[in-house]
Amino acid sequence: MNPKDQSLSEIVHDTPVAGKPGTEFWGSDAVAAMLRELDIPYIALVPGSSYRGLHDSLVNYLGNRAPQMIMTIHEETAVAIAHGYYKITDRMMASALHANIGLLRAPMAIYNAWCDRAPMLILGATGPWDATQRRPWIDWIHTSSDQGGLIRNFTKWDNQPGSPAAAQEALLRATQIANTAPRGPVYINLEVKMQEQKLGAMPPLPDVARFPVPPMVRPAPDLVAQAAQLLSSAKNPVILAGRASRSMAGWNERIALAEKLDAPVLSSIKLAAAFPTTHRLHPIPPFQALPKSAGALLKAADVILSLDWLDLAGTLKQAYGDAAIAAKVIHVSCDAHSHRGWSADYQGLPPADVYMLCETDAAVPLLLEACTKRKASVALPATPALPPVPDAVALRTVAVALEEATRGVAVSYTRLPLGWNGGYTQFTDPLSYIGHDGGAGVGSGPGMTIGVGLALKGSGRVPISVMGDGDFLMGNTALWTATHYKIPCLFIVCNNRSFFNDERHQGRMAINRGRPEENRWIGLRIGEPDVDIAAMARAQGALGIGPVEKVADLLPAFRQGIAAVQAGEVCVIDARVIPGYDDRG
Repeated sequence: MNPKDQSLSEIVHDTPVAGKPGTEFWGSDAVAAMLRELDIPYIALVPGSSYRGLHDSLVNYLGNRAPQMIMTIHEETAVAIAHGYYKITDRMMASALHANIGLLRAPMAIYNAWCDRAPMLILGATGPWDATQRRPWIDWIHTSSDQGGLIRNFTKWDNQPGSPAAAQEALLRATQIANTAPRGPVYINLEVKMQEQKLGAMPPLPDVARFPVPPMVRPAPDLVAQAAQLLSSAKNPVILAGRASRSMAGWNERIALAEKLDAPVLSSIKLAAAFPTTHRLHPIPPFQALPKSAGALLKAADVILSLDWLDLAGTLKQAYGDAAIAAKVIHVSCDAHSHRGWSADYQGLPPADVYMLCETDAAVPLLLEACTKRKASVALPATPALPPVPDAVALRTVAVALEEATRGVAVSYTRLPLGWNGGYTQFTDPLSYIGHDGGAGVGSGPGMTIGVGLALKGSGRVPISVMGDGDFLMGNTALWTATHYKIPCLFIVCNNRSFFNDERHQGRMAINRGRPEENRWIGLRIGEPDVDIAAMARAQGALGIGPVEKVADLLPAFRQGIAAVQAGEVCVIDARVIPGYDDRG
């Protein structure tokens, strides 16, 4: 198919030659048919022989449609694309990883999804379980006795079904579990001989409608009444807007609740946009660490409504220090259902005077109805001044040029670098910003951005990733997937030629030990030679711009990049920024 003949909303489709209708089927056909019944739109993958049966079924039985395969060059990219896609659509897609060797390349991306509570269906495969059926050498090193154990500490469920019928049930169960809050990744391991088992006639498919994902749990009426009474009578309420869906209705309900209570709202730059940053009740820009102004607001509060806030205990500790937490805390979150012993992603244990074990979108409309309009107004802090604009290419000058270039353009920010001041960008709807990756690793930005681009294709919105050079370099082969499938997106690489966050750590370490801070750069600088990031983009079929080293060149480069993405291209801009962070509050 000629890509020019496609609608704007479709990606390039690698169309298979039609075969003759068959009367015999194989185990992997039953698996593929179940994926279609479950309405899985795409499956991002790195190909491998362990799931050659499923691969054939996706191509020659399903015609590479519903789900359509999206080939990637690295397993972390395959998982990151599914992660980014969910963060825009609230919809799960699938990834496929080849045997143990593919799964071993993907754990960081899976851990990101786990920490970010993002559902995805991960399909794997293993060599023949019957040792007598294994090919010499290769099938042996591709076979593991407990493959799911590699990632069991950060997946919600895993299974290795022994038959096609069991695989269909496993897919039904996995879909339910992954999409039930708190959401997360699941893993199904498809043994190669099960995939290649000859079935004869296709077995009947289960009725998917009879295995639904349960609806959101609603909080008990007495808890809603208690919370509403506290909020309605509060003198200084504060709302912490944390995890929430991309629903516009949910967005508007959060605004309405804040306005009814006349309560200031704080948000985190680690999470997706949950409240308009341009609203008068959002006086402090989204932040990484709690700034003093937000800490003072929390310490003065008599009631704090936490809407699935990330690290509530840590935030309160930053605000109160060792003092007792005087405010009444209303804790809305069902995240405790995912807390385990292996990883401490559960954070500290927060106090809760009212604890609603549910999602934000379930609690807010009930609170909106139950609360009475407060008569008193809260004194809002002044919006913090932004850092001065330097006469050099820095994060601040990048932000100024980007603000000008995006004026009048619908944008979804897919990544903002460490050190970015939350006041540099404005979030006006739920798709304005998707938040960080959850696990705080490096290298997920390119793949997640492509997942967002996949979700937004044809919408008119421009996905923009403002990322560090380390993040880009670790995940840059994801660009090939974007260019091959015509998934437009813009990457602005704030290239300081360093793992600069660690330079700050090493500098502080040296100072604390009375040693030369000047040595902090050793083992951390990415230079001599500099990496030609624009050339790396061009080598994979993208438009590469840069290096941009002058302030006057930033705005023209950004406008060129946005125009290219609006025309359907992938663009990477290498902005050579001076080292430094602007994340002070």
